[in-house]
Amino acid sequence: MKDKVSVDDEDVYFQENYYFMLNKPAGYITATFDENEPTVLDFFMDFPLVEKLFPVGRLDRDTEGLLIITTDGQFAHRLAHPKWNIEKEYFAIVEGDVSDIDFSPYEKKGLYLRKDKYTTKPFKVRVIKSSPEKSEIYITVSEGKYHIVKKIMGELKHPVLYLKRVRIGNLILDEILEAGEYRELTKEEIEYLKSLVRL
Repeated sequence: MKDKVSVDDEDVYFQENYYFMLNKPAGYITATFDENEPTVLDFFMDFPLVEKLFPVGRLDRDTEGLLIITTDGQFAHRLAHPKWNIEKEYFAIVEGDVSDIDFSPYEKKGLYLRKDKYTTKPFKVRVIKSSPEKSEIYITVSEGKYHIVKKIMGELKHPVLYLKRVRIGNLILDEILEAGEYRELTKEEIEYLKSLVRL
């Protein structure tokens, strides 16, 4: 036998965990609390379990785009762990003309970052348009090292001017979400993300 709970004739259902897609704006840090800076959880202050929410991985303060927020600790830990090699795609505006760069070798063997003395995992770059002043690209990486996209483009002498994450795996940032808006992930999206990390 199952009990049913109703409030004002509306059935109430227990939900163990919550999963959200946030379109993070620039100017917010990816943290649960900070004494001096606004955080991504500021957008969830009306959510009754806000104190149980935390971001999955992180985006830099000045980076925008797709960020997952959840109450599911195991899910968040696994999805952020580098061992799963989950692709993350970014739209970037960078300084200068990149049309003469052959990015194909980096798809096989990555790029050596001289300052870090580290070779990145392989990554892909798709050039949208270029001019002498700036270029628009999509760059896909499979590692979550700090500032990895900025370091890659800096090593190639094309510093990042603007950065927005648009995809995690096959989960694409919802175009209807304005900066600072969020929605719950669908059941199918949650199941897909969990499948990536064998949950």
